Amino acid sequence: MNETGAATSGRERGAAVVDFVLVGALLTMFFVSIIQLALVLHVRNTLIDAAASGARHGTLADRTAEDARHRTGELIATALNADFARDIETREVVFQGLRTLEVTVKAPLPVIGLIGPRGGLEVAGHAAITG
Repeated sequence: MNETGAATSGRERGAAVVDFVLVGALLTMFFVSIIQLALVLHVRNTLIDAAASGARHGTLADRTAEDARHRTGELIATALNADFARDIETREVVFQGLRTLEVTVKAPLPVIGLIGPRGGLEVAGHAAITG
């Protein structure tokens, strides 16, 4: 090898280690971000399902809006955490021309794991009131 080739390889010695660390850190952050996004979507979908199930439960013939709120809280506490079930509201509304029971859940938006700001996520479930 000539002198310039030897000098070039000497200056680049250890560059692969730096490249590996930088690319590895970038890929790790990308992977963690995708996992966190999946967790946010899971929490959101779980809250929507619990609100809708609670609303349907509350519109049964022998149930009340308080039963809907309680059922929604139980479902959320079982699937996620009791902290997500702290702010649940029920009210009767007219939705698309029908009397419906609306269950609204305000929960933390998970930013790091399941930790996040309160009230960052708000979902609602509806069920038609019969009779």
